[in-house]
Amino acid sequence: MADNVTSLFRSTAAHSPSMAALAREGGDGSGPVDFCIPCNPYFPTPAMFEDMATRLRDIITYYPSSADTITAELCNLLQLPPQAVAMGNGSTELITWIDHLLVRESLAVPVPTFGRWTDQPMETGKRVDMFPLQESGGFALDLAQYAEFIRARGTRVAVICNPNNPDGGFLPKHSLVQFMDAMADLDLIVIDESFLEFADAEAEPSVVQEAMLRPNVVVLRSLGKNFGLHGIRFGYLVANPSLAGRVRSMLPKWNLNSFAEHVVFMLKEHGAEYAQSLHQVRRDRLDMASQLSALPGLTVYPSQGNFLFVRLPVGAEGTVVRDRMLTEHRILVRECGNKIGSSSRFLRLVVRPQVDVRRLVSGLEQVLYGTRRGAAVPEQATGTGYSSGTAAVDRLVSATNGGGIPGLAAQALTAGAPGLPLAPGTGAPLPAAALTGGEGLRMPVPAAMQAPQQPVPQPAAGMPQQTGLPQPAGMPPAQPVMGGPQSFGGQQPLVAPQSFGGQQQVPMAPMAAPAPMPVQPPPLPAVPAPAAAMPGPTPPGVPARGGLTAAQVRGATAPSPEQLAPAPATGWPNAQSWPNAAGMGQTG
Repeated sequence: MADNVTSLFRSTAAHSPSMAALAREGGDGSGPVDFCIPCNPYFPTPAMFEDMATRLRDIITYYPSSADTITAELCNLLQLPPQAVAMGNGSTELITWIDHLLVRESLAVPVPTFGRWTDQPMETGKRVDMFPLQESGGFALDLAQYAEFIRARGTRVAVICNPNNPDGGFLPKHSLVQFMDAMADLDLIVIDESFLEFADAEAEPSVVQEAMLRPNVVVLRSLGKNFGLHGIRFGYLVANPSLAGRVRSMLPKWNLNSFAEHVVFMLKEHGAEYAQSLHQVRRDRLDMASQLSALPGLTVYPSQGNFLFVRLPVGAEGTVVRDRMLTEHRILVRECGNKIGSSSRFLRLVVRPQVDVRRLVSGLEQVLYGTRRGAAVPEQATGTGYSSGTAAVDRLVSATNGGGIPGLAAQALTAGAPGLPLAPGTGAPLPAAALTGGEGLRMPVPAAMQAPQQPVPQPAAGMPQQTGLPQPAGMPPAQPVMGGPQSFGGQQPLVAPQSFGGQQQVPMAPMAAPAPMPVQPPPLPAVPAPAAAMPGPTPPGVPARGGLTAAQVRGATAPSPEQLAPAPATGWPNAQSWPNAAGMGQTG
């Protein structure tokens, strides 16, 4: 039975198996204690569940009202204009439509993060530029480096999850507003606030009001996580009426089910209980972090979500810990080895009541140390290689870091990269960091592979340089558009595979540097770069120049530039009762 249970994790791609599947394999029909699914354990109240049980027959027998009717009731609760809101059958449905309707060719996202932000655009052939969050910095997102990365790659859509999943990292509202100002020329900026209602770092942290006033910002919010009802698939986005209307016009008339309608219409009677549930989760988060931090060798990262990201002691293998916790202690934990930018040494643990936390700590003590703290941890298991859980990413990792799919490399070379040096024994192109002596790989380039010296064409006066091309030594750095950061140092990009027709962009061999120019170019006017200055798509299996592949993200380090300067917070309605304009409860 243990083998049947743990085998479920090997067949669920980038996510965990459902609780229903685990209950069926458990033998007695009951699920384990759940530290995996990030759900509010204190809401709905027992009285609300009793009401739903009483109305169960009618709820599942009849059609729900139209999505417009349910959305109007939710907007009345949240104090938001219905024309700026689109409700979906879960936030993943909205992510899907955002990708189809609003993402043209490229999307940038920090990793690790929620898997659909990397997987969904890759599934539709978009280029995904992955910005690695550094373990050495506690996985904190540096917005200045992120903006610099977006300009260097020429990405057209930026995603930020606040708080981030799985680490719970939080960005203050004024920093996000400044980021939106600096990136005002992008096609789209998505701020995913699915876990924001569990945050207590600020009284009013949401940027929904700013999103409604801007032409290129969408805020995504969840209801299932906050209300403790993952099984009822409902969430919503907030944007200016034009963007929200484009998404809303594509959704089916009955994309929301009767359970979602029943809960939405119940909420106005239970605002106080909801606010209290959020307050209790925040208290539990502090208590749980304290207890876990007492375990030797276990690192707990600061979080503003309803979960904690922890690093296991040296030598502990996450898949082994996960399987033993489930089969020996009936406790389900989220091992993060199938999240891009993470590894099997990390777990995400959902905040739960103290009685459950004591059971979790006791189980971890036995699995990690035997029966007492401080004993030796189990040796790292073998045969648990990295997998992103997504076929497209796995192909990229295989083609650029091991042999296995040489067809991708051959396809990239045939598409316009003749003579590109190959990694020894793999048949795949070397990452550009290896060619340029970058931080990712330090590998000498044979003389035969070096391109001959040739003059570098200069742009016309007043025109920006192409940010997607390499800058030879001694040349002034390429300038960003619309007030972006002024240098391209810092983090290195991760590029997912992409298949596009038309012009291909292929990494070039390094060119010898001409003599340094003594005069800097004149300042650029604050206008968007013309289309010709934007980099083209990256061929399948070829990393961006100076970039890293998905499997190389772990362990990458880079110095942090100066943080974005604080900007004054914009106006926001002062909530006196639940829910306010952001859908937030009182922080207490």
